Amino acid sequence: MGITIREPGEGDFFSWLALYEDYAAFYGRTLTDQGALLVWSWLTDAAHTERGLVAVDDEGALVGLVHFHDVPRPLDGRHALQIDDLFVLEEQREQGHGRALIEAVAAVGATSGIDIVEWIAKPADTEVRGFYDEIADASEVVVYRLRPQES
Repeated sequence: MGITIREPGEGDFFSWLALYEDYAAFYGRTLTDQGALLVWSWLTDAAHTERGLVAVDDEGALVGLVHFHDVPRPLDGRHALQIDDLFVLEEQREQGHGRALIEAVAAVGATSGIDIVEWIAKPADTEVRGFYDEIADASEVVVYRLRPQES
């Protein structure tokens, strides 16, 4: 069994959409048609900062996805790649697809001289964090989100 990682193509929309809907459901989120079309337009626009890769099984079916973008690191005078979304179908997990997707992001970065790849994970998501701990170091940074201003 081989793992193929590639950029999504125009003919992948509905397969990608099914994966992205599963990803949203995994996090208890609802993916709207408008939101999905917007993200797809980003991924298929070479000029947009959001990029994506898909994992493909031996039969050509999409089984995983990763979305990422370049982030300036001003204090370091460098850039990093930030993974926004990473998802592999449940029945395809523990077969190397997630690792291959992350390594492919790192390879994309390496072609541009970017050697930092980072992402966030929910502290309570111990299953996936066990996998992440095998390949990466957790930072001590806490992520804050500004509360919406009340009118």
